[in-house]
Amino acid sequence: MADTPQKIGVVTHYYTNLKVGTVLLSAPLSVGDIVGFRGHTTDFEQEIKDVQYEHKDVARAEIGQEVGVLVEKKVREGDEVFLV
Repeated sequence: MADTPQKIGVVTHYYTNLKVGTVLLSAPLSVGDIVGFRGHTTDFEQEIKDVQYEHKDVARAEIGQEVGVLVEKKVREGDEVFLV
């Protein structure tokens, strides 16, 4: 059971020109965390290198916040985000 990824949020928007996804968090997220993005056509993992809340860089975001994260591949609205 310890190997089961924990769902921490859902993608609410993707900004193509910035390569940034917005994620509504259901668990805390920190810079340096390894997360997986999963959806109908999305399936990849990456380290979180940048988190912004209300257009300001933060090291950690909390439950209920909608944050922007730099993503390595395209994500889509409704994709789930898991802590790996």
